[in-house]
Amino acid sequence: MHKQHRSLLPGGRFLKAAAACLLAFSASTVAAEEPPVRLVVPFPPGGSTDIAARIIQPKFAEALGRNVIVENKPGANTQIASAFVARSAPDGNTLLLSFDSHSINPIIKPDLPYDTFKDFKGIAFALRFPLVIGASQSTPGNNLKEFLEAAKAKPDAYNYASAGVGSLSQLAAEDLKRRANVQILHVPYAGGGPMVQSLLNGSSNITMLSFAALKANIEAGKIKPLAITGTKRLRDLPDVPTVEESGYPGFEAYSWQAVWVPAATPDDIAKKLSDAFLKALNDTDVKNRLNDIGFEVIATDGASAERYAVEQYERWAKFVKETGLSLAE
Repeated sequence: MHKQHRSLLPGGRFLKAAAACLLAFSASTVAAEEPPVRLVVPFPPGGSTDIAARIIQPKFAEALGRNVIVENKPGANTQIASAFVARSAPDGNTLLLSFDSHSINPIIKPDLPYDTFKDFKGIAFALRFPLVIGASQSTPGNNLKEFLEAAKAKPDAYNYASAGVGSLSQLAAEDLKRRANVQILHVPYAGGGPMVQSLLNGSSNITMLSFAALKANIEAGKIKPLAITGTKRLRDLPDVPTVEESGYPGFEAYSWQAVWVPAATPDDIAKKLSDAFLKALNDTDVKNRLNDIGFEVIATDGASAERYAVEQYERWAKFVKETGLSLAE
């Protein structure tokens, strides 16, 4: 028995190995018990924000050295997800991937259950993308200029579909109407899917949506792309001019996405999250996949996200005030 015991402990190596195994087991147990980081998306699965989140998530998890899950919390024009994150513990475990509605919601609803500009800390200005002005096949004109000429000739004879009252697709369309001095009726829908369907069945004449949402039907010849709301043409639609090129200098409208945590999150935790998210965005494969569906990768820090959110709020709040646009739901 004594000899057997000694044979198991040559030079104390067995005890050292056992101690190392115990430490490794303890570390893995702690890691396993650590909760996953939740990247909250304010829309159902399948939309552009959700698609972007799921493209970014694996590389974000890798850069952070943590498990990251995408959690969908749709509803109330992104307010449910925003309120959830604003009330979450400021421990770096809950992040919001916001949409352009982050800046527009306080214009529509001043009594939000959170303060857009005080209850969040920016982590990253992630992405932006222009909208494509798409038209049904029965709508007159093969470009924006031709359609607006037809609309001028017949006031209120045509309509545009939006993603709802106060959505960017409504505000951008109303801005275009003002610049072009045309009367086009507004028909709000509950999201991109119904908006596309309204073009396909001819109940709507035009709409403004992401290229990703319209791509399949544009390529199939079922929807006509009239113009791009960004400052440059899309790589996949090189023959489609921007709104500015169509005769409206200074016009631009971008949908955008940024990442936020509760405002009380310590700066060191926020920086760690920011560094990991930006590293994921700058990964070549991630960037290529996002570019392929029309996203422009911005990948700047949280401070730039905070500045841009304020700029967009001020721009559209001023527009609503100047035009007297009603945003009553």
